[in-house]
Amino acid sequence: MPAEKELSTPSADSKGFLNWIEKVGNKVPDPTIMFVYLIGLIAVLSAILSWVGVSVTDEVVTPVPRDEFSQINEHLGGTWSIYDSVTGEPAEVPDYIVEERTFDVRNLLSVDGVRFFFTSFVDNFAGFGVVAVVLIAMAGVGVAEHAGLMGALIRRVVKVAPRRWLAFILIFVGVLSSVATDAGYLILVPLAAAAFLTVGRNPLAGLAAAFAGVGAAFGANLLITPSDSMLTEITNEVLTSAGMEPIEVTQNFYFGIVSSILLAVVALLVTVFITEKRLGAYDRSGLTIADETENIDHDAEARGLRFSFWALLGYVALIALLTAPPGAPLRDPETGAIIGTTPFMASLVFIISLAFLVCGLAYGAGARTLRGGSAAVGAIAKTFASLGGLLVMFLMIAQFIALFNWTNLPTVAAVSAAELLQQANVPAIVLLLAFIVVIVILDFILPGLVPKWVIFAPVFIPIFASLDVAPQTLLAAYRVGDSPVNVLTPLMVYLPFMVTVAQRYKKDAGIGTIIALMIPYAMWMLISWVALYVVWFLLGIPWGPGSPVDMVG
Repeated sequence: MPAEKELSTPSADSKGFLNWIEKVGNKVPDPTIMFVYLIGLIAVLSAILSWVGVSVTDEVVTPVPRDEFSQINEHLGGTWSIYDSVTGEPAEVPDYIVEERTFDVRNLLSVDGVRFFFTSFVDNFAGFGVVAVVLIAMAGVGVAEHAGLMGALIRRVVKVAPRRWLAFILIFVGVLSSVATDAGYLILVPLAAAAFLTVGRNPLAGLAAAFAGVGAAFGANLLITPSDSMLTEITNEVLTSAGMEPIEVTQNFYFGIVSSILLAVVALLVTVFITEKRLGAYDRSGLTIADETENIDHDAEARGLRFSFWALLGYVALIALLTAPPGAPLRDPETGAIIGTTPFMASLVFIISLAFLVCGLAYGAGARTLRGGSAAVGAIAKTFASLGGLLVMFLMIAQFIALFNWTNLPTVAAVSAAELLQQANVPAIVLLLAFIVVIVILDFILPGLVPKWVIFAPVFIPIFASLDVAPQTLLAAYRVGDSPVNVLTPLMVYLPFMVTVAQRYKKDAGIGTIIALMIPYAMWMLISWVALYVVWFLLGIPWGPGSPVDMVG
């Protein structure tokens, strides 16, 4: 990009601050040990707050065990029905109910707390879904990488894509990857780092750019994602219980499209004008993985790519057969939908991983780099072996999250912040901005798009409705506050994976390295997104089809 040369480098103060953040962050104990310390901290804090008697009361959205009801009905011969207690008419079993609950801070050092620690230790790790997701995703990617497919694809993409557009393409694919939930973190980020290295750019800048697209813009997309479906279900349960009309899953569709483009552009500018200027040229002496740019058999590579292309076409045809026809296994068995909370979307990580596996095997056969099932198993085993340190870290993260949630500290903090906003007597736009700030702060201790909305929806939807602010307006504000700091919070489950990827290119990389890289992205993407939100709100632009800013719009 010729214009890049005309721009000045970041100020010495900003570079010095980020370098200081990296240095201090990397002096923090090993992440696994850090979570041990954090467990000790919440144990002491929970004991103090429990002794003081801290508690909160809130309305929460609780899933209804519909499958259990169906099983009971079958045992009773299918004659069991539920009725509306007011009208006496037959009623459907809802997906969620709203109920009032009191949350006391529970003492982790009490008898119950110690018992929970010992009895749940294995279950906490077994139930930590990200472990299985990482292993499944990396199995297919590992075969493709060891066969040489990943390197070949990167070289082809780099050859075809103009250098000036490479970063934007990677970032924008990252924004769209929230459709596949975890796949963007596990597949795109390592690819982006390797792609930057191939074109002579700093691979840490590629890592940061893709991580920003995947994580800091998670709440925006051009498409309807599984998260949209879950947020809509929770919102509609609150609305129907309050006697209000439900909203559609497309409630923030227009806003999501514009936000996706804006955030991708902002992330590109941060990458070019801040991140790459700060990092400078990459010193390959820090590379801890094999550099395969030399001694490439181009004829074998071309043959392998042809094999993998035809394998991909066959695989896509198979998935289409399992998805497209009416009644296909990957369609929703009740509605027939493909997109939303459906078997297809639930299988997406596995489908993508299997695609890499199939294409990797085909490439290996064509390029003669991977032959036979034993070689494939060996590639997967080698990939899993490289994740050993990450899995130990996940063990302690799983314990921390489970123990933290058991104490009710996240819920108490969230509800207390909600009460402060509820008591504020200010214009709607000011209250919405304050709501965004609260969500940003809480995202550091309670990451995840859906869990916080379960807590906040029953409290704030009625409050803002009384101010003539539509639920889709509040939901758009929630998206803005939730996503940008995903890339900064230590409780983000994929942050250790980012450290692992960074260590391929910088031996001494740590959490401080990642946080220092991501601070400019989080800051500028948050500022830009908030500015877009304010302008959108003040102009009264519909958030989506039939989704006005105000209740009566």
